[in-house]
Amino acid sequence: MINFFSSNFKLGILGGGQLGKMMLYETRKYDIQTYVLDPNPDAPCKIACNHFEQGSLMDYETVYNFGKKVDVLTFEIETVNIKALADLEKEGKKVFPSAKTLEKIQNKGKQKLFYEDHNIPTAKFRRFSNKAHLTEGITDNKVKLPFVWKSTQGGYDGKGVSIVKSGADLVKLPDVECIAEEMINFKNEIAVIVVRNPQEEIKTYPVVEMEFHPEANQVEYVICPARIDEKIALKAIEVAKNVSTAFEHVGILAVEMFLTQNDEILVNEVAPRPHNSGHYSIEASYTNQFEQHVRAILDLPLGATESKVAGIMVNLVGADGHTGDVVYKNIEKIMAWSGVTPHIYGKKQTRPFRKMGHVTIVHESIEEARIIAEKVKKTIKVISR
Repeated sequence: MINFFSSNFKLGILGGGQLGKMMLYETRKYDIQTYVLDPNPDAPCKIACNHFEQGSLMDYETVYNFGKKVDVLTFEIETVNIKALADLEKEGKKVFPSAKTLEKIQNKGKQKLFYEDHNIPTAKFRRFSNKAHLTEGITDNKVKLPFVWKSTQGGYDGKGVSIVKSGADLVKLPDVECIAEEMINFKNEIAVIVVRNPQEEIKTYPVVEMEFHPEANQVEYVICPARIDEKIALKAIEVAKNVSTAFEHVGILAVEMFLTQNDEILVNEVAPRPHNSGHYSIEASYTNQFEQHVRAILDLPLGATESKVAGIMVNLVGADGHTGDVVYKNIEKIMAWSGVTPHIYGKKQTRPFRKMGHVTIVHESIEEARIIAEKVKKTIKVISR
């Protein structure tokens, strides 16, 4: 067995944001040497990795040369150069999740077609090469208003997603490749974090429920366990496992789903990396998602995924009307409350709705945790100086 701990072994991470930073908590715990590549010279990961490089994640040479320096390569963001990953794999470098898995997920149009091809339940959709093609589809009645518009590339945190109800909404959209998706009348948005190792061992975390901000289309609360019937939870876990197996991914896979009015489970989209819907696990689970990702990609035994206690995550995002040097107003107040743990991501500049941190609330009662989460949301404010 390879000695990963206190050795010359090098784990490479493409992307130096908050997900990478939280992964580094775990590599530090086990004294695993880490290399990080990110375009931002002040990326959150910089303070915690052993070696930091500034460079583009989409540039072939930069990613390829970085990958040559490490023993295992992973990523905390999907927008990376796939050809570089594929060429590194051809030369024997271990890349997890693989270039093949990422290639199927990176483009939302390809991702949706993959679900169709593998009989994975998902909302009906059509792909369009640009805005003119989409307009033609509406004129020809191939797409009916209202629908959900999604850019196939680069969308995150509510960006790249719009509800189109009229021609006026269509005018505002960028001229890019997109999908038009049927609007689903859902009861809940839920998610399951799946972990899978190279030996195809699979474990799942409990189903979580997500509550979204009405304007920003951004998750405000992640609630674990989801307040749904146990039979539905088991069904959601089964769907998530099927998605994981189909993608043949290694590491963490976040499977976001809709629970319809008829109790159907429809897969919305996936993320092949640690994910916002699993942040609660740092305080609430026996093995948090970041440690689990490291265990999986290094083919170490997977940890227990059960929760020790109910957990709710509150996203901390930049307040509307505030741009500049960040201030966490009233943070000391919430730190005085039992079971409340803030996480600050290390981004020095705030702007409206930018993810700047999160707060986890743990409690024996999920109902009580939800009440405290509301108080947290109303008390702490992410503002500028």
